[in-house]
Amino acid sequence: MEFRHVTTWIFDLDNTLYAPEVRLFGQIEQRMTAFVMRELRVTKAEADRLRSHYWRKHGTTLAGLMAEHGVDPLPYLREVHDIDFSALTPDPELAGLIAALPGRKIVHTNGDSAYAARVLDHRGLAVFDAIHGVEEADFHPKPDPRAYAAVLSAEGFDPAQAAMFEDDPRNLAVPHQLGMRTILVGPGRHGPDELAQDHDHGPHVHHRTGDLGAFLRGLAAGGGLGKI
Repeated sequence: MEFRHVTTWIFDLDNTLYAPEVRLFGQIEQRMTAFVMRELRVTKAEADRLRSHYWRKHGTTLAGLMAEHGVDPLPYLREVHDIDFSALTPDPELAGLIAALPGRKIVHTNGDSAYAARVLDHRGLAVFDAIHGVEEADFHPKPDPRAYAAVLSAEGFDPAQAAMFEDDPRNLAVPHQLGMRTILVGPGRHGPDELAQDHDHGPHVHHRTGDLGAFLRGLAAGGGLGKI
């Protein structure tokens, strides 16, 4: 658990900075399905199939809709993220743990930055130095290498001195290649596909945790953090 070299901390948003049990993404999936039904004029069953298929193939449903149907991303993002955030609750302990990390703290999400800001507000996590949504990455989603390149270009950090937290192990492959320390939060899932607790994700996942707060507390208590 040696993180003394890390000066940039990158966090995914959904199912990483809040627990999957909140089911926030379930609301988004329902709105995605409704959007696909209307725009592509298909049944609900076909819309659900396409939504999952594009998520697996392209990294996100939106990326598939853009690539295969030329969908305008901005109306889509506004519509699918128009949800009820009341299930989210503030987490002052997690906020304190993240704030105490030495260096720069960044959110990198495949959602849009306005949605990310609302999630962080409801979680009481106003501790990040920057938010990078899919629009800041020219609508290239993780795990597309261009998504990470956009964040690197904007923030100018050394990936060898960075750590990334994610709930989808696919999205940690490029950070690993770039030299980042990688942490899988939760059991892991490949897009819509849930994975077994004992699934072997491969060497690009350096650490696994079922509790982000506990992991960060362990780093602080174990002296695994550097100072800036």
